[in-house]
Amino acid sequence: MQNYAEVIKDFLESHATGLTVAFVAGAGLLALRRWMAGGVCRSKVRLDGKTVLITGANTGIGKETALDMAQRGARVILACRDMTRARIAADEIRQKSGNGNVVVKKLDLSSLQSVRDLAKDVQENEERLDILINNAGIMMCPKWKTEDGFEMQFGVNHLGHFLLTNCLLDLLKKSAPSRIVIVSSLAHEKGQIHFDDINLDKDYKREKSYRQSKLANVLFCRELAARLKDTGVTVYSLHPGVIRTELGRHLFPTLSLWKRVIAKPFLMLIKSPWEGAQTTIYCAVDESLANVSGLYYSDCAPKTAAPQALDDAAARKLWDLSNSMVGLA
Repeated sequence: MQNYAEVIKDFLESHATGLTVAFVAGAGLLALRRWMAGGVCRSKVRLDGKTVLITGANTGIGKETALDMAQRGARVILACRDMTRARIAADEIRQKSGNGNVVVKKLDLSSLQSVRDLAKDVQENEERLDILINNAGIMMCPKWKTEDGFEMQFGVNHLGHFLLTNCLLDLLKKSAPSRIVIVSSLAHEKGQIHFDDINLDKDYKREKSYRQSKLANVLFCRELAARLKDTGVTVYSLHPGVIRTELGRHLFPTLSLWKRVIAKPFLMLIKSPWEGAQTTIYCAVDESLANVSGLYYSDCAPKTAAPQALDDAAARKLWDLSNSMVGLA
């Protein structure tokens, strides 16, 4: 036993520097991982008797949000494009939450007709709508067009949700106090609204398009909140964090091999879908936000959006343009 202890002692003494470096590096990585995990919604609010609609809820943070809402007792509507995957997700949510009141409805945000069809279904068959979560999105895709001829990222991330929200406003007002949560991104900080080339026909770059659509989300939140003042309907936009989800499926295959090699370890540090859903959940249920509207959040706390996202004139101009594009004007 004594010889064994001496061997261990000698090993520790001879490798002290290396062990110290390894310990510090490990502690640093652990601290970095915990920091990147972000905030957690601590609210215990129940949602019994409430109805929540979440777009893109069959995967990623949308699915985690739906599970949380179901666990709180809400009737949860998964509004999704892929009905097969949505039904599978709904079954999983019912089993995990013990809440059988989880339903699936068809929604393709790249089709304005599909948006109108869903809105009509909800208006005719749902007695109330307490929380609308505009979660679905597409990121960094090639230059595709929606069914209606709009640039895909702007069309899905902004216009589809713009139309859906406006079509459901009467039901949301009827159900007040109610909330609208818009999932944006930190990418809005580098975005600009290209009013003279909104579909980026002259100069399409996938990053440029994505940033524009995410800035549009924040501006939409700001203008919508102003228009809904004193109605009992409050609005929130947010950055969920950098998350391991399918959203980047169009980006990763386009990266060069060396970039993918570098990115792989980084993927182990970024947020899980559960962690990424926390700010969405916070905006949807936290009691402290009941009388707040139009702000931008990250890691379960209010944050200052980029200067171009605070431009009220641009927000009104975007509203008018969007109204015209989706046929509401």
